[in-house]
Amino acid sequence: MKKLYSIALLILLTGCFSYKELPVEYDYSYRGRFDKYNSYDFIRQEENFTDSKTEISGMIRGSIESHMNFLGYKLRDRKPDLLLSYTVYMDSLNFRGYSQPDIEEWMRKKDRDLSYDQLKLNIPRGTLLIQVFDRKQNVSIWQGYATDNYGDVNFADQREVRNAVRSILNKYQFFADGFLEEKKELMTQTP
Repeated sequence: MKKLYSIALLILLTGCFSYKELPVEYDYSYRGRFDKYNSYDFIRQEENFTDSKTEISGMIRGSIESHMNFLGYKLRDRKPDLLLSYTVYMDSLNFRGYSQPDIEEWMRKKDRDLSYDQLKLNIPRGTLLIQVFDRKQNVSIWQGYATDNYGDVNFADQREVRNAVRSILNKYQFFADGFLEEKKELMTQTP
């Protein structure tokens, strides 16, 4: 009987900690210096949420902060390297994206003279868009968003909101400049 409870508990915990990564698309700028950034802040914008949905905005922002902190970025309100923005589209719309090489592949070559092949995308209702801007260059350098397979996110469900943010930001996997070296140094100092 004890073994049965242990198995049931393990299954329950696995369900709590697992998440289903959602299909996501992203675009980036060839002007991005993805290995040179180490701080961020959020763009001050008028919320596109009603008063009843400010909790959703807080969940989205908190999930973004958690991911950026994991990658070693510091939240800084004065002259951050990156400015982040997020929007939830409550209606469907046509959106311009780009057909580009995988960003990790591009980072190996850093060919800044590549051309942008535009794509027209249909963005369904309930799509979350996260954008990253280079503050000094004053340009968007990365944006991640759901594809038409993504479907409507239930923004009343905390888990779905965190899952949506995590799925999008899992495509932005650049550690803050100097973060890995700092961690490596700390590891060598530990007895």
